[in-house]
Amino acid sequence: MIKLFNHYLHRRTVLQVVLDFVLILAAVFAELLWRRAEWPTMVPVLGYTALLATGMLVINGSMGFYQRVHGRSLNQSRARAALALLLAVPVTYAVFGSVPLGIDGRQSLALAAMVGLLVVLAHRVDAAHSGAQSALRHRVLVFGTGPRAALVGRALKKDDPHVDVVGYYASPNESEAEVSAWGILSKNKSLTDTALELEVDEIVVALVERRGGSMPLRELLDCKLHGVRVTDMATHFEKTKGQIRLDSVSAGWLVFGEGFSQGGLRTAVKRMFDIACALLLIGITAPVMLVTALVIRLESRGPVFYRQERVGFNGRLFNVVKFRSMRIDAEKDGPQFAAAKDSRVTRVGGFIRKVRIDELPQLFSVLNGDMSLVGPRPERPFFVDQLTREIPYYAVRQSVKPGVTGWAQVRYHYGASLEDSAEKLQYDLYYVKNHSLFLDLVILFETVGVVLMAKGAR
Repeated sequence: MIKLFNHYLHRRTVLQVVLDFVLILAAVFAELLWRRAEWPTMVPVLGYTALLATGMLVINGSMGFYQRVHGRSLNQSRARAALALLLAVPVTYAVFGSVPLGIDGRQSLALAAMVGLLVVLAHRVDAAHSGAQSALRHRVLVFGTGPRAALVGRALKKDDPHVDVVGYYASPNESEAEVSAWGILSKNKSLTDTALELEVDEIVVALVERRGGSMPLRELLDCKLHGVRVTDMATHFEKTKGQIRLDSVSAGWLVFGEGFSQGGLRTAVKRMFDIACALLLIGITAPVMLVTALVIRLESRGPVFYRQERVGFNGRLFNVVKFRSMRIDAEKDGPQFAAAKDSRVTRVGGFIRKVRIDELPQLFSVLNGDMSLVGPRPERPFFVDQLTREIPYYAVRQSVKPGVTGWAQVRYHYGASLEDSAEKLQYDLYYVKNHSLFLDLVILFETVGVVLMAKGAR
């Protein structure tokens, strides 16, 4: 894993991004060489090409092509590639329409760039459905054989196709195993010798109890000195899944670890970013909001907007505003989570919730400072009181402003239960611990893909 501005990226993802960028540049550079262009001409053209390549990376990221784990079929990936190409065509011709060359030159450069884009998209689809090359595979040994070790093993096998779990090495104090006997490694050799013999890249310590000699610290140190990475379970999930798991984290880990920085500079930069983006998005989506207000008024009686009290930064209450998507008597029986195929949702409401248009009025809450563009989802006081009592560390998410979109929203489906809230909290804790402008941009790009694919809405 590579840590970039407090956010962890898989090295394979970084290589994919770099390769796509280079392929697009190479396609245009080859066209320039074919046309025997002079170097003074090449420099500005390659600058425009770099701008196009960056835009293509954003489109690919929005389509989910850089996610290590996905549940798409081959045809679904092909459909996403076709959509990405459709979005890239006008961008390509707009970029090269600005190149200071004759019309024939601009057309040939745009065509060369489109060839590069086709190669990139074909490679993205192939890479998404092919196994990782052996040189890029990551070999992991799990230290422990109990319930936490079983959890780590299942998560690795399910969520990371580029990882090989070489086996489980039992702690001296573990009496019963909850992992498959086939995966338990022999203790005839020391942990260090076993790790070196199996060419292990990383050891994940997954023990329920660490005291009383359960952890052979000397051997783990020897492994680290031989170049084997040693991580605990909480750190492992933070790096690989972008979440802080409630079943493996402790208050001490949160207090003494890095992160949770709320410095004044970060706050000021985030606020300026929020204002600029909110103004831009309001300007772009104003016609959509006007049409939405009209069709809501035509479909059913009642107000166009829905106002509801939510818990914000440091527990302060504010009114969130959305387009009304439910009947006006939706909560006559009291507060409740939205459910799949909720009968309270109107026909227009079902559509605007699916494509997230109902969230657009929250941009005005961003302008007045009640919300941020990116942050944890604001919840109602009724649910916050309940969840704070039942889920540890739930109140930590209130240490940053709530957001229109967030890490939990793009990484987990819509929550409709206590269990879902606990799962989403694990992503919110990751955001609170590691938030940065870079992570905000990553979330915004992924939000575009969520909206285009209409994922997770209810």
